[in-house]
Formats: sequence, structure tokens, C-alpha cells
Amino acid sequence: MLRLLVLSALVLSGHCADDLQYLENSNTRVVGGTDAFRNSWPWQVSLQYQSGSSWYHTCGGSLIRANRVLTAAHCVDVARTFRVVLGEHNLSTNEGTEQSISVSRIVRHASWNTNNVAAGYDIAVLHLASSATLNSSVKVATLPASGTVLANNFACVVTGWGRTTTGGSSPSILQQAPLPVVAHSTCSSSSYWGSTVKSTMVCAGGDGVRASCNGDSGGPLNCSVSGVYQVHGITSFGSSLGCNTYLKPSVFTRVSAYISWINANV
Repeated sequence: MLRLLVLSALVLSGHCADDLQYLENSNTRVVGGTDAFRNSWPWQVSLQYQSGSSWYHTCGGSLIRANRVLTAAHCVDVARTFRVVLGEHNLSTNEGTEQSISVSRIVRHASWNTNNVAAGYDIAVLHLASSATLNSSVKVATLPASGTVLANNFACVVTGWGRTTTGGSSPSILQQAPLPVVAHSTCSSSSYWGSTVKSTMVCAGGDGVRASCNGDSGGPLNCSVSGVYQVHGITSFGSSLGCNTYLKPSVFTRVSAYISWINANV
């Protein structure tokens, strides 16, 4: 699920803001990506909701403690029964590495406003009913130092099970796509997102080819710093004109802006 903004954005979740689009919807995926190697992003989570006797993928997330998951607030602002699936690769196949754990508590940022994703604070911590078993397929993500801001064009990778085209089909296999960071000074300029993008957000992509999309919401923007991948972003919203709209980079909650909040809520 991902929100798309309609200032020229759209919401990729199940609900849309006037200008943005959440990237959250069930069965949506990375645009312009490729199949990830199995369990190559071992902190990646599939956030699922129950309907009847079945479970459906709605968003991504990142395991940040054995019993805590970081995701987008807009993914969990509807009353549903949620679970997370760790060690997941192919949503349609049981490969033996999966761990399904129910969500026992949801902590959204107190300043989150479901009607205004552009205000920021699109972040939530999920408390799990039990701890995951950490192994080669399930690992805890590394988060950046508080306040870290990556340079323009810094190489990152977005991952998720979101749509591969705007309004298109969803993949069963986890997708990945390279998305270079777009500096805030550029992303907040009039030819990009303007004042819609806040300093607590990070932009990546915008080449008109690769982007996050519906179903990727809440998932990580993975950036290699000194040889170690860190989760620098939480997929938040994209353009209502299309997930891969030129000069409308995918927008993520900047994790380094919320380190104190995360530490206080894990």
C-alpha cells in the first residue's frame, strides 16, 4: 500500500489523499525492478491483513528488533487484524523459510494525520506477539545514525511486492530496483515536488522508469553505507500521475529523522 499524492501524486494504499498516492494497496509492486535473490533482504517483511479465512499482502516493513517491525503509519490506520511474514520471497509458495507472527500492538506517530500524508510522520512500530527466530533468512535491519542525510545521487535500492506498473499486476516474487537519492533541495524545487516534500522525508528515483508503487508502502529504502545496508527510508507516497512519473521521485519517510521516536517506541 502506498499513498499517491494528487498535487501530481497518488496514494498507493487503499485510500488516496488529494494529491498523493499511498503505495500500500494489496498486490502492488516495484516499477522497473527485477526479482530479488531469495532472502537477500532478510529484514524485509510482508505485512498482511485477514479477510475471512485468508491473508492478503498490503504493505512492506522492516524487522528492527526480533519482535518489532517498522512500517508506514498509513498502512495500519484502518482497523484490521494484521500479521507479518518474515523470511518471505514468493508470496504464492511456501518455501520453508517463512515465519508468520501476529501483530499485538500498533504504535503510530502521534502527529500522523491520515488525511494529510504530505505533513509527514508516516511512521509506525508494530509490536509482535512473539519474537522471530533470527537466521540466514530473517535478520534485523541496521538503521542509520540520527540526523544522517545522504548525498544527492547516493545509490539505494527499494524492495517490495508492489505493482510493477501503475494500475498493473502484482508479482509473487519480491522485487528490487535501484533508486538514487534526490537531494531535498532538488526534490523540493518547483519542477519536482515543491513544498509537498518536507525535510523529514527522502526522495529517490524520478527517472520515469523505476519507482516504488502500490503495495510497496511501509517497506525499506536500502542504502549501502560503508559496506553495510541501512534502512534509510520507509516507502510513503508517489505521484497520482503514475508511480514512475518523471521528476516525481518516490517519497520515503526519512528514518534518521525519527531515531529518537523509534527508540522510545520499541
